[in-house]
Amino acid sequence: MNYSFEYIDIILLAMIAGFIFLRLRGILGKRTGFEGKAPGQFREVLKNVNLEKNIKQSQNFDENAKKEFIKGAKIAYETIITDFSDNDNKLTTSKPLLSDKIYNQFNDALKERNSKGHYAEITFIGISSASIKEHKKVNSFLQVTVDFVGEVITCIKDKEKKIISGNPEKIKKIYDTWVFSRDLRSNNPNWQLVDILT
Repeated sequence: MNYSFEYIDIILLAMIAGFIFLRLRGILGKRTGFEGKAPGQFREVLKNVNLEKNIKQSQNFDENAKKEFIKGAKIAYETIITDFSDNDNKLTTSKPLLSDKIYNQFNDALKERNSKGHYAEITFIGISSASIKEHKKVNSFLQVTVDFVGEVITCIKDKEKKIISGNPEKIKKIYDTWVFSRDLRSNNPNWQLVDILT
């Protein structure tokens, strides 16, 4: 009889372990294979929202959609700023986040900086605020405009390590307005930065 009770205990423990595993998987999600310092693409921030249905019915985000979008937008913002601060000849990790126009603009700025022999020292501190300023549907594309207030420590130095601009010991607030876009007809969940407003 003791053996039968042991078997029942094992089965119960296996069921509990399975339940805990499924709960953790649902909360934390699956590992995608790209879990480094910055994601290689804008995460599927609206995967749990029936976006097309919401847009058709109300031309609006609901509150859950806004919250999820802002989470992804913050990730994208930090990824792009950090990538631009690396002293490479071109952007790498943030490329899938950028439209061709924005990607070329950033790369042109990097090339100009490198041609002068300058390099950047940028430490990303964090995002003070991020809010949706506007969202609209343009043909099959949803465009979302986000106001960011970020905090960085930044300076530009020349070959002799002389400071050209900025302050390596002072946190600076930066104010950006970025426009993200996604084709609602596409199965691709990725959003891209398509414009930077001044």
